[in-house]
Amino acid sequence: MKKKLKPIIFVKGQYNYHRQNEFQQGLLLKALQVTTNPNELRKMIGVKTVADVYRTLDKLAIRKEYHEALAQHGLDLYTIVEGIKKICMDASSDAIRLRGYQTLLKSIGLEDYKESVEDTKGTWEDVLLEHLEKKKIEAPKIDKVIDYEVVAPEVPEEDKKRIAKEREAAKGLYD
Repeated sequence: MKKKLKPIIFVKGQYNYHRQNEFQQGLLLKALQVTTNPNELRKMIGVKTVADVYRTLDKLAIRKEYHEALAQHGLDLYTIVEGIKKICMDASSDAIRLRGYQTLLKSIGLEDYKESVEDTKGTWEDVLLEHLEKKKIEAPKIDKVIDYEVVAPEVPEEDKKRIAKEREAAKGLYD
């Protein structure tokens, strides 16, 4: 019995086809909702050859198998967070406890903070307004407002049933 081996992925390399192209993987997942034609998929995700499309599909399959393997061995996000929490609570060294808390803070995006309000730039809206004032860009003037009516296409009954079934199945995922 011959075992089929999956290709190895190198994060850095001389050639692009060994890199982990997560952006193109996301684009490919969205593009697969529209078409399954490899040439169209190639154009949509911005790769040079159809072989790159198939290589990206292989990478998606490997990622899925990896997450399934982690789940089968009892490793999920809850287990990881609980492990870090246990290390923080039970650590004999303050340095270990501090690194555990830093890891948790980094995972939620709070590893870098400003000491005072003067150091912060404010919200993203303030930064955007400041940037626009520097460039002195004016919004385009609209002469007249075009009023139009949107006519939504009618969804077939079989699609309505499928969508309802998918929503029902997904209810437990995010609760």
